[in-house]
Amino acid sequence: MILGDGLYNFAKVLGQTLFGLYRKLSTKDPRSVLPIGTCSPTPNSSISYDDQQRTQLFLKDEIPTCFAVVGYVGIAIISSATLPHIFPPLKWYYIVVIYLCAPTLAFCNAYGCGLTDWSLAPTYGTLATFTIGAWAGSSHGGVLAGLAACGVMLNIVSTASDLMQDFKTGYMTMASPRSMFVSQVIGTAMGCVISPCVFWLFVKTFHGLGVPGSAYPGPYAAVARNMSILGVEGFSALPRHCLTLCYVFFIGAVVINAIRDAVGKDVAKYIPIPMAMAIPFYLGSYFTIDMCLGSLILFIWGKIDKAKADAYGPAVASGLICGEGIWTLPSSILALAGVQPPICMKFLARKTNTKVDAFLGS
Repeated sequence: MILGDGLYNFAKVLGQTLFGLYRKLSTKDPRSVLPIGTCSPTPNSSISYDDQQRTQLFLKDEIPTCFAVVGYVGIAIISSATLPHIFPPLKWYYIVVIYLCAPTLAFCNAYGCGLTDWSLAPTYGTLATFTIGAWAGSSHGGVLAGLAACGVMLNIVSTASDLMQDFKTGYMTMASPRSMFVSQVIGTAMGCVISPCVFWLFVKTFHGLGVPGSAYPGPYAAVARNMSILGVEGFSALPRHCLTLCYVFFIGAVVINAIRDAVGKDVAKYIPIPMAMAIPFYLGSYFTIDMCLGSLILFIWGKIDKAKADAYGPAVASGLICGEGIWTLPSSILALAGVQPPICMKFLARKTNTKVDAFLGS
């Protein structure tokens, strides 16, 4: 279902992207094209004064093309030299091929994300997983090479779309592109230090990190690993009848998405999304209970006061997400200090609970 939903939306976004490019090139409307390079924008009385000021300010602090090219080549050289030492199956020429193909895919993803607000970076990463994994082969660590290649491609493509979205926001708010780029560089440098520390904290605090049934099962990690194994070993690595089930639910996901697009938004909101239906199979039922409870609260709130629910719903969700995320830090510190909770609650099935009561009463 995940593959069917992903490929359907990939084809959908790619089609919209190509159609948008064709329309942009065929109309050649100066109002729809942002001037680039050293050329001055063509005066046009139909463009508002605010848009003219935005364009002028945006082009005033433009980032030189040579700087972008040199920076990209430099990062490619550094990656080709360092990543093979971290992931030995990922050879340097694999990385060179990824960096040669990435600009085209990054452009498609950035343009498609601007049109549809849907980033397909994981799909491009999966493409790198299949390609590099099959190229390396199972005898030369193809699974690990495919996963590492997915990480490289995913970072390049997703960064391109995220940066273009930030530039769009900067253009609308009349912010300097250079200032935004410097801020991105500073944030990336901080992430290079903070992210490993957070990962180390999780590894030391929560035992069984990434293992199904643990506090943090990492469901997408299992999906990515299975994709890499499939790309290296082929369909023979799948269990019996697994391929048949994949075919059935793949077609089902495509059909459901097609129906959702055909019936319109008013009816489509009552048709489930295949991706959302597939995720609980990896996460487990406990996660769906949480989502069901949140959806029920939002549904009731919308019935009572739809305007406030639409306005404050994202703020409430952000507060809940931030609160749970921030609590992870003190929880990790308490766990590292060996502090045990004073009570422990666990919900058992009725039969199991009866056996426990009988054991305690004996």
